[in-house]
Parts: sequence; structure tokens; C-alpha cells
Amino acid sequence: MKQLHIKVLVGLFLAAGVLAWGVARLWDSFGTLPSVPVAAPIVLALIAAVLAATALALRARLRAQRERRPGAKGVDPLVAARAVVFGQASALVASLVAGLYGGVGAFLLTSGLDVDPRRDQAIYAGLSVLAGAAVVAAAIFLERVCKLPDDDGNGGADATV
Repeated sequence: MKQLHIKVLVGLFLAAGVLAWGVARLWDSFGTLPSVPVAAPIVLALIAAVLAATALALRARLRAQRERRPGAKGVDPLVAARAVVFGQASALVASLVAGLYGGVGAFLLTSGLDVDPRRDQAIYAGLSVLAGAAVVAAAIFLERVCKLPDDDGNGGADATV
């Protein structure tokens, strides 16, 4: 399994942001721009919390297993692999979603915040970008927790779980 690359996530974020900015600009010229849902940053923050909690739980279990504590419950490799895949998928989607909300937020900031609803939408978009970054950070942390040690000869530098 290959590791996430920050360059890919940043590229997805920027491409989605530029596309969303252009679409928001076009949409606003024809009518009313759809609003940014209040639930967007909340859902992204919940996903980040689940990823972080999973990473912390797996890290504690792996540490207990490495230290050979009596009664230590091991980690099934398939469970760790599923957790890493969930984290990677979440990071990819979160970078796209954060880019979309970032583009809409950039449009709202450049079009003027003199109207209260636009100001609120810009705040929700900014919070969504921050929550998306939290998802990416938690996913990378989860991936690092589940990373296998290097093999010194079999090319295992890219291997996770």
C-alpha cells in the first residue's frame, strides 16, 4: 500500500479551489449562489475526531504489543489496513471538499462581505477548510501509526500495514 503524498493532497485542494472559485463566480453572475451548509465543518470535524481516536487507540495497542505487556491485545493486520485505507480515502475526499469550500470562500471574500449572509457563508467556508485540514492531518497521523518498520532490503520504505 502506498503512502499519501502531501503534494497530491495540495494539488487536489488547489485544483478544486480554482474550479470552485470559477463556478461560484459564474453562478453568482446568473443568480444567487447556493449557501455553504452549516453542517459541513461539523461533519468534517467529526471525521477528523474518528480518525484521530482510531490512530490513538491503534498506537496504544501496538505499543503494548511491542513492549510485550501481559494481556496486551494485538492488532489484526487487516484491521490496521482497513483503518489506513479509510484514512487515505478520507484525506483525499477532505482535500477536495476543503478546496471546494476554499474556492467558494475566496469568492465570497473578494466579492464583498457587507451583507450578513455572505459573511456567515464565508465563515462557514473557512471553518470547513480548517476542518478539512484536520481530517488530512489525522489521516496522515493514522497512516504513520500503522506504518511497518523498514525492511533494509526488500524495498519496504513505502509500505504501510
